[in-house]
Amino acid sequence: MAQIFGPLDYVIMAATMIASIGIGVYFRFTGGKQKTNEEYLLADRNMSILPVAVSLMTSFMSAISLLGGSSETYYYGMMFVLINLPYGYGTPIAGSLYLPVFFGLQKTSTYEYLELRFGPTIRMLTSMTYTLQMVLYNGIVLYAPALVLESVTGLDKLISILVVGLVCTLYSTLGGMKAVLFTDVLQTALMFATVLSVLIFSSIQLGGFDKIFIIAREGGRLDFSNFSVDPTQRSTWWSLNIGGLINYLSLYAVNHTQVQRLLTVRTLKRSQACLWWSWPVLLFMSACCCISGIAIYAVYKDCDPLASNSITAMDQIMPYYVVEAMRSIPGLAGLFVAGIFSASLSTVSSACNSLAAVTIVDYIGKWCNVRKAYVPWLTKVTCAVYGLVFLGIAFIAEHLGGVLQASLTIFAAVGGPVLGVFTLGMFTTFANEGGVSIGLLSGLAVTLWMNFGTPRPPLVRLPISVEGCAANITLPDIPAVNPSDYFYLYRLSYLWTSPIGLVWVLVVGSVASLLWRQQQPWQRAGRDHPDPALFTPPLANRLRKRYYQEKKTDDEVNASSAH
Repeated sequence: MAQIFGPLDYVIMAATMIASIGIGVYFRFTGGKQKTNEEYLLADRNMSILPVAVSLMTSFMSAISLLGGSSETYYYGMMFVLINLPYGYGTPIAGSLYLPVFFGLQKTSTYEYLELRFGPTIRMLTSMTYTLQMVLYNGIVLYAPALVLESVTGLDKLISILVVGLVCTLYSTLGGMKAVLFTDVLQTALMFATVLSVLIFSSIQLGGFDKIFIIAREGGRLDFSNFSVDPTQRSTWWSLNIGGLINYLSLYAVNHTQVQRLLTVRTLKRSQACLWWSWPVLLFMSACCCISGIAIYAVYKDCDPLASNSITAMDQIMPYYVVEAMRSIPGLAGLFVAGIFSASLSTVSSACNSLAAVTIVDYIGKWCNVRKAYVPWLTKVTCAVYGLVFLGIAFIAEHLGGVLQASLTIFAAVGGPVLGVFTLGMFTTFANEGGVSIGLLSGLAVTLWMNFGTPRPPLVRLPISVEGCAANITLPDIPAVNPSDYFYLYRLSYLWTSPIGLVWVLVVGSVASLLWRQQQPWQRAGRDHPDPALFTPPLANRLRKRYYQEKKTDDEVNASSAH
């Protein structure tokens, strides 16, 4: 480790942590000093567009994404970068059809909507699903990058977990949502610096930026022509566009972490602007990660580090390049680690704040009678507790074996079904609590079965070479795999999990609602029509127009009767 990190590297890493804590301390003692939940969880709904837009990107662009994006294009090609296209046309869908409902209601928890639209049961089911999903995922967000850094750089994983976990717990607990949003801006800058440093250094090493693409094309990494409709192929135009769209909507249209951020600005137009500005930031970050993958491939095209046993896992490829090729320049290794830490910090701190909101509103607020004066204090304690829970999961993760992959699988599997629940609520008037609950539970069962079922066929990577390795290394013979030997659902691309979950909930939830008639919340409240504010704007406008006409007709009838 002493050979890898010098004094400047340690200074950069320490400065990142100190600056993040400093931002938390600043917002603890300025403004409203985090004395109300309105400020602590929603930043007084008075944030500017830039920090919110940046935070929307970093909330789910974790260190796992940063490391995984480069390894994806290194071993499977640049096809994956096309997933940013549906993110672009998913933005107006999320901003004009889903966001106005949440913004109009101005609720602290996204899942309060479900009780207003359906009832308390489905609200509790979805909020508990979200809590389990985020707790498991963020524990892995702390653990996985620390494990990768330790295996390549020698930086002790326990130290990495402790530093990142305690720092993000401290500043998110002290400074609330304002601290989370502004630290996200700082951490995003470091993430960009990390990835861009890889691109710049590799370009110099190869003799020009264009050489990256020339070598990548020769190695089959720039093939964008896969229009196959076969859902078992890893990345095609269809899976990336359809799967990418549903994944985007499940995160940016209905996920509480993102919706909570979108409610921190004053007006709906500003909230929609945050969504629109977050897309180019996400696009640029994603593109840089993907290009860095093929840049590293161009460097190692004749001696693949994984095949030569220099690394033991695909996700180690970027840290290995930094250590092996870039450590000659003082500070670059420290900048890289600071960028990886920043990616973890932004994701985990967002989760601490969001889970505190859900816990206070959906659990404690529903089950306990807490004095109003104690609520802000209790919210801060809850935020800190979640940070410590993430730390605990990260520390025991190495003993859980398959649970690592399981937690990431759960995260991917719940997005489509939960999106289906909100879609049925906002786009239909007939869906009821019983039908939607059946749809959600059965949909989760299907998507988890698809993702956890075994045995699964091995993934086929693009060709690699070891001809340029100093040692005499030969590539192992890979036995031919007959796809028909595996159950069909286990062969489907991971990109189809969310679309299948969405369609399942829409179909099953609709059919079950039509067969199992239940009183809707507005009927139980004695009203003869639903509140238009609970529906997507096109449907809400139709409902308002219909009820206005009915009221006008009733008034005319009453007037004629009076005469």
